[in-house]
Amino acid sequence: MPITIFSHPSCYYHENGVDHPECPERLSAINDQLIRSGMEYVVMQLDASPASREDLYLAHGKRYVDELFAKAPTEGHIWLDPDTVMGPKSLNAALHAAGSGINAVAKVMSAANQQAFCAIRPPGHHATREQAMGFCLINNIAVAAEHALNQYGLKRIAIVDFDVHHGNGTEDIFQHEPRVLFCSSFEHPLYPYTGADSSNEHIINLPLAGGCKSTAWREQVQQHWLPAIDNFAPELIFISAGFDGHAEDDMAHFMLREDDYQWIASELKLLADKHCQGRVVAMLEGGYALSALGRSVVAFLKGLM
Repeated sequence: MPITIFSHPSCYYHENGVDHPECPERLSAINDQLIRSGMEYVVMQLDASPASREDLYLAHGKRYVDELFAKAPTEGHIWLDPDTVMGPKSLNAALHAAGSGINAVAKVMSAANQQAFCAIRPPGHHATREQAMGFCLINNIAVAAEHALNQYGLKRIAIVDFDVHHGNGTEDIFQHEPRVLFCSSFEHPLYPYTGADSSNEHIINLPLAGGCKSTAWREQVQQHWLPAIDNFAPELIFISAGFDGHAEDDMAHFMLREDDYQWIASELKLLADKHCQGRVVAMLEGGYALSALGRSVVAFLKGLM
């Protein structure tokens, strides 16, 4: 079956301001590379539908969600934290970004050997249960995972986050949820300066030094993540796919390449084939060097195949 890519035009209209790295051109770079590589002919592309307020309540506090709706400006911009901007079209983009994950869960649960990738923005993995941060308004992958737990009665979900920044928001939401195995690799010390000492039996953090190369990163993943996921035997695998660990991305200092993203995708697909009928949902997080982002996403999708 082809991989399904969920996105929505509204995701282009969330504006962070001139020269902000989390820009609409990120999605254009992915689409351009899908065309250039010929991948557009072997994937299915669908528009996402928006998440409802009730969907967001699954992962976020009601007060936070209601305040987000109340604060949404009709003109100009407001700052939700020092890094996170909300403009007139940001809430609609965020609702479609979160909704894409719900759509992706429905797609992969509809039949065996289904994979989905959500090419969306704003990203989500820094948004905690009660606050926006780090370019993130809604924790998209947490909303999708909570939907899978509640709607499909799943008992074991793995979330793998290979963004170069720690997925602190996802960890915050699931830190007391043993049905979710959360694995995050990240440069340390680096924003958001969390995760180095918060691992437990179902949270496996890999804090790695700046300059980390492919070999070291793969060794850590092979040693710590893959056996844990295998033992956990998830019924569904989610991936917070951040590509800002690429050597060309100046948001951090990892030295990963496209081959690494293809490798991690193929390793996780093998585990999905073994434990959950091939079902994988991946959602875009970081990745700000536009050419590297497009190439990395294509490599990642090839790995899922």
